Amino acid sequence: MPPKFKRHLNDDDVTGSVKSERRNLLEDDSDEEEDFFLGPSGPRFGPRNDKIKHVQNQVDEVIDVMQENITKVIERGERLDELQDKSESLSDNATAFSNRSKQLRRQMWWRGCKIKAIMALVAVILLLVIIILTVLKYRA
Repeated sequence: MPPKFKRHLNDDDVTGSVKSERRNLLEDDSDEEEDFFLGPSGPRFGPRNDKIKHVQNQVDEVIDVMQENITKVIERGERLDELQDKSESLSDNATAFSNRSKQLRRQMWWRGCKIKAIMALVAVILLLVIIILTVLKYRA
């Protein structure tokens, strides 16, 4: 059968466990000072030291690579900003060019209409002159 647990804890139970935990943490079990993450400090010799140096070298390499990657990402962001500015400028220029070309097309169309109208008017005047001259020639 599984052990039975108390549903309600007294203050004495909680404070007692906190005190015992503190006592266990503060006790000096060894003469060497230990680092929680790196283990015992002090002079290190042998294969364990080589492994630590190897791992530290790998960590340093990874840090260097990550710094290079961050630098490249920043440079890429700057290039993307420049590219976006250039594309916006190009878009604005394309819109201005489109508007100007439409305006020029209308001007050319009206110029062509004016030239056609002038030519038609000249043709009508010539026909009238010819008709008037022939009528006067036959009357006289």
